[in-house]
Amino acid sequence: MSGRPFHTPVMLEEVVSFFSPIKDGVIVDATLGGGGHTAALLARLDDSVSVLGIDRDPAAIGRMPEHDRLRLVVANFGHLDRVLATRGLDEIAGVLLDLGVSSHQLDEGERGFSYRHEGPLDMRMGPDATRTAHEIINETHATELVRIIRTLGEERFAKRIAGKIVEHRPIETTAELAGVVRRAIPAATRRTGGHPARRTFQAVRMAVNEELGALAAALDSGIEALRPGGRCVVISYHSLEDRIVKRRFRRGEGRVPGPVLPIPPPVELASLARGVVRPGEEEVLRNPRARSARLRAVEKVA
Repeated sequence: MSGRPFHTPVMLEEVVSFFSPIKDGVIVDATLGGGGHTAALLARLDDSVSVLGIDRDPAAIGRMPEHDRLRLVVANFGHLDRVLATRGLDEIAGVLLDLGVSSHQLDEGERGFSYRHEGPLDMRMGPDATRTAHEIINETHATELVRIIRTLGEERFAKRIAGKIVEHRPIETTAELAGVVRRAIPAATRRTGGHPARRTFQAVRMAVNEELGALAAALDSGIEALRPGGRCVVISYHSLEDRIVKRRFRRGEGRVPGPVLPIPPPVELASLARGVVRPGEEEVLRNPRARSARLRAVEKVA
């Protein structure tokens, strides 16, 4: 699979290491993105291992070169159960979910994901998204806008930001939105913590693509389809995603938070790492986008 400029995949060595015991079967890369993880798995695992690559962005699928052990599908990973059924896959050897936004999407201003590049307010990861960022920013009621920014962006100035957005409607471009958000945040806060619009852009993107619901569905479908000994590896980038992954894995491990249940849940998963795995300092220096990555990995035991 040479001749293609892959993006820099996050925690590549860790991902390959967790999947390396798999000697045959299909690994599903349910968030193909730039294809770096898939390329490494095909190059470094046994020839009896194949990969099914899924992405809701047709451009991501179109960039992948052909390979005799790679099959590609344009689909939302939240519909993983449908994809597997269509492919006749009752059982899989592994599933990978890298929940980061593709470098290609961030760096292409016309996709509207980045507060650093001028572009239209789009943010759709694929044509299946029912709303654009433009619709959310310009048509959503102020109360709902506050909820989106506060909940999905974990932004403490959500009310001020939503108020400024409503005041400046219509907002047409990413640069306009970034400027409005910046002016809504107190000057003292703007001097620390990265770009002031980062959390708002994250929140709007997640709302456009309904990411948390898709993640929960994909985890359930992927884990259900794993064969005994199959593995699930997830890389998340903020606490909302990681919380969903952590709770689903703990439920599979028979550890359910809250009151003690009269009948303990069956154990279906075993953790492959002690807690969360984070990228090393050298990787963060090479690829600053990896800084917030958190990896969790489990094995199907029953």
